[in-house]
Amino acid sequence: QVQLVESGGGLVRAGGSLRLSCAASGRTYVMGWFRQAAGKEREFVAAIKWSGDSTYYADSVKGRFTISRDNAKSTVHLQMNSLKPEDTAVYYCAATRINVVITTTRYDYWGQGTQVTVSA
Repeated sequence: QVQLVESGGGLVRAGGSLRLSCAASGRTYVMGWFRQAAGKEREFVAAIKWSGDSTYYADSVKGRFTISRDNAKSTVHLQMNSLKPEDTAVYYCAATRINVVITTTRYDYWGQGTQVTVSA
């Protein structure tokens, strides 16, 4: 069983930046970020394959968010720039046991989530 631990959430003003990190306790393949705003369903944000050369983003964050990974440290990061109030949500790290990117919530492992709040 792989454990995922997120860090880096917080409160930021609109237009600001935050960097989320997720540390995995074991080997993972695709790693992704999802978010869930209050009263809404969990939605895909970004994902990255094991090689790090294939990344995928939701349309709502393209050009503002960047996902990256450090396999030596079993860590994935999400750099979030130009944040908007609508980015406010709990952000979850997720990982799969196969090297196939999916944008649904059918990942094998999940972190506990970290709150990101963007004020207007």
